[in-house]
Amino acid sequence: MSESLYFIAVLPPEEIQDEITHLKHEVAEKFDSKHALRSPPHITLHMPFKWKDKRYEELVDVIKNLNSDLMPFEVRLKNFDFFEPRVVFVDVVENGRLEELQKKVVDACRKELKLDNANYKNRPFHPHVTIGFRDLKKRLFYEAKKEFEERNYDSSFQVDQITLLKHDGKKWNTMDL
Repeated sequence: MSESLYFIAVLPPEEIQDEITHLKHEVAEKFDSKHALRSPPHITLHMPFKWKDKRYEELVDVIKNLNSDLMPFEVRLKNFDFFEPRVVFVDVVENGRLEELQKKVVDACRKELKLDNANYKNRPFHPHVTIGFRDLKKRLFYEAKKEFEERNYDSSFQVDQITLLKHDGKKWNTMDL
């Protein structure tokens, strides 16, 4: 039986995606960490999961229902932060509406799709936009940290939908619903 890998996220508008993709390229070139380039800039709401291809429409229906209930709200991206010793990211300013949305997504996936892997290693939701991770070597992580903790970034955008992304074997692609 054929399965695909998906995750659910909030994507900033194209202009902000372009700015953050530029930062990802900078991390790739300066610190030899290219893995973050395999997905568009995003805030993960539900971590990757396998889903049977024949049940794709069921998954799409849940996303569409979540989107139809979504009242738009603003998210602010401010400066950089880190998960030592490998992850560099644009930080998301604490936002109750975003936390509420993530909980709704997780609950809907659990109840309607019987998915139960929403939180990575039971860690609490910590919204962020990754620019370097996984393939970032420890010694280069500390160089990147030193550089990015000195830099400023500030941007805001309206969240008016969530997005389903699918892995094609090499990178993540946004799905048209």
